[in-house]
Amino acid sequence: MTFVVAVPSVWFEVAVLAWWAAMIWHGWYLGGGKAGEVARRQRRIAFAVTVPVLLVVGLVRFDAVRLEGNVDEARQQGDCARAETELGKVWFGHRVIDAPMTGRTDRTVDACRQIRQASGKLDDAWAKGTTDALASGFRGLDAVLTELPGHEQMVKTALDRFVNRLPTDDNCRTSGLTDWLKARKSTGNELDRAANVVSRVAPPALVGCADEEMAREHFKNAQQRYQQLLDEYPGHELTGKAREGATKARLAAELAHVRNLHGAYCAQPAAYSGAPEFRRGAVNRAVVFGNREHLDRLPGDWLTGEIGEAVLVLCTEQTTFGAPTQTCPYRSDRTGRVSSVTFRKIAIPVKAYELRTGKLVADTRVEISGTSCPSSFYIFGDAPANRYVSPSEGDVRAGYAAVITP
Repeated sequence: MTFVVAVPSVWFEVAVLAWWAAMIWHGWYLGGGKAGEVARRQRRIAFAVTVPVLLVVGLVRFDAVRLEGNVDEARQQGDCARAETELGKVWFGHRVIDAPMTGRTDRTVDACRQIRQASGKLDDAWAKGTTDALASGFRGLDAVLTELPGHEQMVKTALDRFVNRLPTDDNCRTSGLTDWLKARKSTGNELDRAANVVSRVAPPALVGCADEEMAREHFKNAQQRYQQLLDEYPGHELTGKAREGATKARLAAELAHVRNLHGAYCAQPAAYSGAPEFRRGAVNRAVVFGNREHLDRLPGDWLTGEIGEAVLVLCTEQTTFGAPTQTCPYRSDRTGRVSSVTFRKIAIPVKAYELRTGKLVADTRVEISGTSCPSSFYIFGDAPANRYVSPSEGDVRAGYAAVITP
C-alpha cells in the first residue's frame, strides 16, 4: 500500500487492471474452462464479489472526478480556502483508485500552503512596514508561479488582497512599502502588476508622511519626503503643497541646526535662510555669543535672545584696551607717590555674521568711548599705567552702532 500512495500515476492503474484481468484468465484456465456445477457455483460467488467491488471502485472514481472538478473550479476562481476544503475530503481510497488525480491535487495543496505563507508575510509587511517581510512574501508567490504552474489565479487573488489594502493606516509605513514596490525588478509575471498601485498610493502617502515628520520635528526626514514627491511625480496635484512643505522643512531644519550650535556657532557659522536680510543703514537685530559686557546698555530692539529673530550673530571676544583718550597724574594716598594714568577706550573684538547666509560681514574691534580723568578713584597700591574710560549708555550705543546699524 505504501507503493500505491508514493507513486500515484496512470501506468500504475493500468498495471493493476492488467493484473486483475490476468488473474481472471488464470482462474478460468485453472478451472479447465469447464462449466460444471462446481465451476458455475464459483463463478456466481466471484460475480457476487466482483460486482460490489466494481461498483465501489466506480463510485469512488466518480467521487474523485467530482472532487477534482471542484478543486479545478476553486483554482480557476483563485479560492485556496475552497480548494483546501475539497482536498480535505480526499482519503486513502481516492489515492488507490485514482492515483493521478491525487498527484495533481497534491500540487494544489503545496501551492495553497506556499501562498498562505506568502500572504502571512505580506500581512506582516502591511502591519509593520517591514520591507524584508514584503520581499519574502513576493518571493513565495513567485515560487508558486515558477514551480507550480496552473495556480496563477490563486496567486493573483493573494496579490490583489495585499494591493487592495494599500494604503496602510500609517503614511510613513505606506511610503516605505511603495518605495520597495517601485524599486522592485520586473519578473515578467503576474507580480509585476503590484507596481501599478504605486502612482495612486505613493503621492498622498509621501505628503502625509512628510507632514507627520514635521509634527515630530524630524525636519530633514520631512524635507526628503516632500522632495521625493517633487522629483518622482512632478505633475501631481500635490506638488504645490509638497513644494511649500519642502521649503518649510528646509527652513525648520536650518533653524534647528543653528539653535543647536549655541556658542559653537562662532567656530562653525551656518546659514538660516529664513532670517531677515542684512541691510546697511538699518537696525540689524543681533544675538550675541561670547563677551556680553556693556550689552545691557544697548537699546532693546538691537538685541534678541532668540536666534530665529536675529539678522546678525555677533561673536565677541575679551575686552582689551583701545585707543588712549587722556593721561592724568594721580597721587597715591598710601605711598604719596605721583603716577601718570592713561585712560583708554574699551575695545572688544567682534565678528559679525549675517545669519541669512552665514557669511562674515564684519571683522572689527568695537571701541567704546567714555569720560576720563575723574578727580579720584580707589586703587590698592600704585596707580595703574592704563585704565578704561567710564562709558555712558550713549557711548556704548555709539560703539556698537558701527556693527549693528552700519
